[in-house]
Amino acid sequence: MIRDADELADDAVLRADLCVVGAGPAGITLALQFLHAGRSVLLLESGGLADEPASQALYDGEVVDPALHAPPIHYRQRRFGGSTGIWGGRCVPLDPIDFERRDWIPDSGWPFGIETLLPYYPRANQLCEAGDFAYTAGTAFAQGMRPMLPDFRGHSFTDDTLERFSCPTDFGRRYRHRLAASRNVEVLLHANVTNLACNQEGTRITRLDVRSLAGRHLRVEARDVVLATGGLEVPRVLLASRDRHPAGIGNAHDLVGRYYMCHMAGTLGDIRFADRDKVWHGYELSDEGIYCRRRFALTEAAQRRLEVGNVVARLHHPRIPDPSHRTGILSLLYLAKPLIGYEYSKRLHSAAAPTLGLLAAHVRNILLDPLDTAAFLLDWARRRSLAERKLPSIIARSRAGRFSLDVHAEQVPNPSSRVTLGAQRDILGMPKITIDWRCSAADIVTVTRAMRALAADLAASGHDGLRYDEAEIARDILRDGAYGGHHIGTARMAAAPARGVVDADCRVHGMDNLFIAGSAVFPTSGQANPTLTIVALALRLADRLRARVAPACAMPLCAAAALGGQ
Repeated sequence: MIRDADELADDAVLRADLCVVGAGPAGITLALQFLHAGRSVLLLESGGLADEPASQALYDGEVVDPALHAPPIHYRQRRFGGSTGIWGGRCVPLDPIDFERRDWIPDSGWPFGIETLLPYYPRANQLCEAGDFAYTAGTAFAQGMRPMLPDFRGHSFTDDTLERFSCPTDFGRRYRHRLAASRNVEVLLHANVTNLACNQEGTRITRLDVRSLAGRHLRVEARDVVLATGGLEVPRVLLASRDRHPAGIGNAHDLVGRYYMCHMAGTLGDIRFADRDKVWHGYELSDEGIYCRRRFALTEAAQRRLEVGNVVARLHHPRIPDPSHRTGILSLLYLAKPLIGYEYSKRLHSAAAPTLGLLAAHVRNILLDPLDTAAFLLDWARRRSLAERKLPSIIARSRAGRFSLDVHAEQVPNPSSRVTLGAQRDILGMPKITIDWRCSAADIVTVTRAMRALAADLAASGHDGLRYDEAEIARDILRDGAYGGHHIGTARMAAAPARGVVDADCRVHGMDNLFIAGSAVFPTSGQANPTLTIVALALRLADRLRARVAPACAMPLCAAAALGGQ
């Protein structure tokens, strides 16, 4: 069932076996595992069923260096379904090495290996609607998959690994009706958790204080509580809950909010191919109809040899603001950037203000490339705008035979990169966050060494066309700042409380009944987009919770109490 907090009596008390805070991919995945389980589950969502400016404004906060990180109000959606309402759908699992303790990466290592998540990844793939758990060209395409480059022979990189794409699936839209039809799972909209209250010993959550923007005050009591509010909101709630823990829940070792990671990402270099028709950097449909794409991936052996983090690179169109690509489609995108959302328009901006000469050059590209531009618009309408399973992104073939590399690299855990509480408060009285995201020298070393290795692999394969300036790598990789919506590591997982906020089961150290779901618990970021692993971890957490939760009351959510005893 789905209800609104403003439908309930003021000061109502709701009771459940399990309370999940946050209805994004982690929270919805958890709730789905308890359908028809005979146990009461309450899923609290701060927003409504659609985007609402007033709810979205609760994400407002400060950024120490705005050049390095977007305002916290961007890249996240405070509504049912969370940020799956705006994600691109890229699904990639973490690699085995991502879970290992690596001597050259301080504070690396998960408390378990990839074998722990392998049973859950296939189910996560299905929930994300990304098809089979097959992430190599050989396993995903029985009849073979065309190569990116002819005769590529990689010593450090492989081109055999894939990324798969969801529809992209909005979890709120896709799974709303299943949750609405449930008798034991209730979704409560416009329910903002402002405090987690503990018992006298500070070892259990006894009450969640909930407020709505319309002024309702509610109380939730649950046997187990899961915070699934994302990598920026999880530390906010923990740090703001201080009735028994003066430094915040789970923060005895000053770790909540630290080790904040995104990904190092940007468009680097310039590659020229003599025969562009032999280069393939687009998508192919797998046998089950899933868009898949090859990329260059730094091998585990190379990561060890080079002593760097994980890196992938995709063949990409040249930088859009530079009209020398002579491609009408790209110039059309550049001119249309005021109409494109913040999340996708950042890379369309150049450091210098556009001149009349620059704008004229882009107009000239469109006029000289009318057929390709028109064909692109028709194809985009058919395969993106009108399609349920959408073409993931624009694939444009440069008329000049030029490409760039879209690099996506692991960020080294850094305790100085952090999320803290600021002095300002929002309309509900919650402290706003301050984001101090930092890039370290090790992050630039990872990208620099990977670029050298890929240039060598390309040259050895007869494609000696990659040009870049090592002195400009830091500038290029940080041109757009921290990568979008990948908010990782702020409540990291570790076996010991002195090294992490949660244990291997995602339970907050020192707390009997408080768990965290989402990328906040990742100790390292790897190269992969986090959503697939978020869902896999939520599935694993659901198994742990099912073993713990016992029925608390005969009526789902003790409805009489929720209605104010009427």
